[in-house]
Amino acid sequence: MHIKALTFGVLPLVLIACQSSPAKETTEEPAVYPDIEVVGAMRNVMWEGKLGSGLDLDTLSNKAGLYGLGPVSYLTGELLINNGQCYVSKVTSDSTMTVEKTFATSAPFFVYGHIEEWREVELPSQIKTIQQLESFIDEQTVESKRPFAFKVVGHVSSAVIHIQNLPAGTTVSSPQEAHQGQTNYTLIDEDVEIVGFFSTEHKGIFTHHDSFLHMHLITADESKMGHLDAVEMKEMKLMLPVR
Repeated sequence: MHIKALTFGVLPLVLIACQSSPAKETTEEPAVYPDIEVVGAMRNVMWEGKLGSGLDLDTLSNKAGLYGLGPVSYLTGELLINNGQCYVSKVTSDSTMTVEKTFATSAPFFVYGHIEEWREVELPSQIKTIQQLESFIDEQTVESKRPFAFKVVGHVSSAVIHIQNLPAGTTVSSPQEAHQGQTNYTLIDEDVEIVGFFSTEHKGIFTHHDSFLHMHLITADESKMGHLDAVEMKEMKLMLPVR
């Protein structure tokens, strides 16, 4: 999405009138850099019930170095693209799930981009939680282009992930209604990869209203995957894109 600035010659009278008019509140979504694409918006799903497909993932032709995340259409699962591989997780019980590799799926909102090269950033041992990770990434990337994708790779002492599992035919007009059927899973002592996207300007679009991060976690054996809600990191490394 690109927003171009346009310059027009105008009469002084028009300028005076414009300056005296109250500023209008904008509802436009923030512009993103060309290497990050955003389709749909989380808030439209949560508040307006736009649950259907905004993006068919099998239309993404260039899969080399592709990363992305979002929910499955109609909130029936979670999606993760990790280095060109697409994973779809779905609830089978309150303690089990399926994780399938396929691009034959769709999302009501989705953020994705291509990363050609990563650089490793030393992650201090005191960084353990999502909130601490968010602050550290923010500090480390003040001069970087935003939004951007990142990865955290290594071992977690524990983590909580969820998978959306909205009952068929449910209508949604609030976050509470959207989360009906959501199933949480606790992971203990797992080797994992976490793929995330960072932005200070996309709350309600691809991050929640109280966070700069949206992250999905997949275990090293690819048997568990979901939206990351909480984590206690043990030995992990942070990977940021080379710009």
